[in-house]
Amino acid sequence: MTSSSPGGATSDRELIERWKAGDSRAATLLVERHAGALARFAASAGERDEIDELVQDVFVRAFSSLDSFRGESSLRTWLFTIERRLMLDRRRSERRQKATVSVEAADAVTEFDALDSLLAEEAESRVRKAVDSLSPTQREVFTLRVEQGLSYKEIAEVAGTTEGAARVHYHNAMRAVKESLND
Repeated sequence: MTSSSPGGATSDRELIERWKAGDSRAATLLVERHAGALARFAASAGERDEIDELVQDVFVRAFSSLDSFRGESSLRTWLFTIERRLMLDRRRSERRQKATVSVEAADAVTEFDALDSLLAEEAESRVRKAVDSLSPTQREVFTLRVEQGLSYKEIAEVAGTTEGAARVHYHNAMRAVKESLND
């Protein structure tokens, strides 16, 4: 668990203890601290709809089972693990729904006036396309490492794999992204 952060910020462990003791403000601080990272992880994992609802569900699950959190990993890692499971559940449910009902969705197209915006969008699109072309495991490991800054040990915990496998997936993902960007 993280100890006090620079500037004297309260650690996650201290906030958890305060919440268990009845301090609802501690829960708010935990949500404020981790919600952004959870939303970014969901978006980079391919979630496009109802990300805020997903993040809210992560915290509902986390707070309802906080007594089972042993603190063997950081709270953030535990939250990512919960979120990953929820996303997998969502995808399974969506696949079942698509098997019974076929729905077409139209993508919104946004027009940009500034050349800077167009160039930035093109670069972002190329990177997103390269990341999207990765296998689901590589994409997940890449996202957790690059966008969330997790260690290989934390990635292994979130992804339910070994630290060595996380390293291999990351290395292969980096190579594939670089090759895709060089094409």
